[in-house]
Amino acid sequence: MSSWTVLGGGVVGLCVATALMERGEEVEVIDDLTSRPASWFAGGMLAPFCESESSPSNIISLGEYSAKWWQKRVSSVEQRGTLVIAPARDTQELKRFARMTKKYQWVTPNELEPALEQRFTQGLFFSCEAHLNPRIALMEMREKLLQNGVVFHLHKPRGRIIDCCGIYAASQLSGLRGVRGEMLILKSNDVHFSRPIRLLHPRFPCYLVPRYDGYFMLGATMIESIDDSVISVRGMMELLSSAYVIHPALVEARIVESGSGLRPAYASNMPKISYKDGIFYLNGMYRHGFLLAPIMSEQLMQYLSGEKIYENSS
Repeated sequence: MSSWTVLGGGVVGLCVATALMERGEEVEVIDDLTSRPASWFAGGMLAPFCESESSPSNIISLGEYSAKWWQKRVSSVEQRGTLVIAPARDTQELKRFARMTKKYQWVTPNELEPALEQRFTQGLFFSCEAHLNPRIALMEMREKLLQNGVVFHLHKPRGRIIDCCGIYAASQLSGLRGVRGEMLILKSNDVHFSRPIRLLHPRFPCYLVPRYDGYFMLGATMIESIDDSVISVRGMMELLSSAYVIHPALVEARIVESGSGLRPAYASNMPKISYKDGIFYLNGMYRHGFLLAPIMSEQLMQYLSGEKIYENSS
C-alpha cells in the first residue's frame, strides 16, 4: 500500500481520492475549506453528446462513463436526458447543433416539458444524458472519504503528491489558462422542468438545470479571463435575458445566489495527466469537471499502477 497526498478538494481531487481509497491506498487530501472550488458553481450536467458540439470527439467516449460512475457513489443523479431548444429566429443554431452532435431525436419541446407550452416548435432531445446536483455530490463524496479514514488537512504533505488544484496550479503547468464562468441560483414556484434545458443563441447561449423544490441553476458565461471576482452586471443581465426567453414566468423568480469561478483549461479544452518535478498533475477540466473527472481519475490510477512516469505534456 502506498501513501498519497491529493492537493485540492474540488471534484477532481475528490474523484482521485475516491479512486485511491477504493484501491486500498492510504490517502490524505490537502484542502482549504474556506474557499469554494470552481466545481461548487458547476451545472452538474453529464452530457457528453451535447458537449461534443464544441469539444473534441473523444469527449463522448470519455464522458459516457461518468453517469454510471456517479450513480454508484452519490444520490443526486437523474437520467432524464437533455432538451436543446432555440427561438424561431435562431432555428439555424438548432440545425447547426444537430450537425455537430449525435444520439438525439427531433422533438416538440412541450411534449417533454409542458411548461414550455407552444413557445418552441422544435428541439433536440438527448435521452441518454444525465445530470446531478454538484453540491450534494461533493458533500457526499467528502463524507464517504472521511468515513473510510481519509484525512483532510492543511499541513505538510506526507505522501506522494497528486496535484488537482485547478487554476491554482497554473504557475507549475505551462499553457493552463483560466476561463471565467458565471452562474445564478433561481427559485421559482411557477416554473417546473424535469431535465436540463439548453437554450441556443448566437451570442448568449445558456442552460437551466433543475435542482430541487423549485430551485434552478442558470449558467454560464464563458469569458477568457483570470478575474475571479463576483458576477458582473453584464453577465447577470445576459443570463436573466436568456432565462426570460426560456420561460417568461422566470422574471418573477428570486435570485437566491450568484457566483463565479475560474475553470482551468488547456488549448484543446480537454484535461491532461502530466508529471513534473516528482508531482503528478491532473488538470485542465475546462467546463467538463463532473463529466470527465471520473474517467480521468481511473486513467490516472492505471498510470500509477504501472508506475509510468509521464513527462509534462502541457
